[in-house]
Amino acid sequence: QVQVVESGGGLVQPGGSLRLSCEASGSIFSINTMGWYRQASGKERELVARTTSSRTTNYADSVKGRFTISRDNARDTVYLQMNSLKPDDTAVYYCYVILRRVPSDPGSIYWGQGTQVTVSS
Repeated sequence: QVQVVESGGGLVQPGGSLRLSCEASGSIFSINTMGWYRQASGKERELVARTTSSRTTNYADSVKGRFTISRDNARDTVYLQMNSLKPDDTAVYYCYVILRRVPSDPGSIYWGQGTQVTVSS
């Protein structure tokens, strides 16, 4: 079994900061990509940021310069530091992990349960 657990969401004023965390645990051989999607009410889910095992990072244009993704491989944890938050950043943020449970595993995606981020005055 693999578990993906997020934490760190909440209510913040415009211009404020939040840090999301996501830890993968369980039967894991290796982790390739870790990242975050978000889904605002009435909108499609969109990629926010991701980081690969080679430390390549990608960001949505809307968050470049404000959000920073990082990972701690020793803890199988990924972080999303969100600064200069805007009301448009309000959404449920979902962590995802692409990992192999055994060496022969081609890789599967696992999702967290989601954490609400609300940016409002």
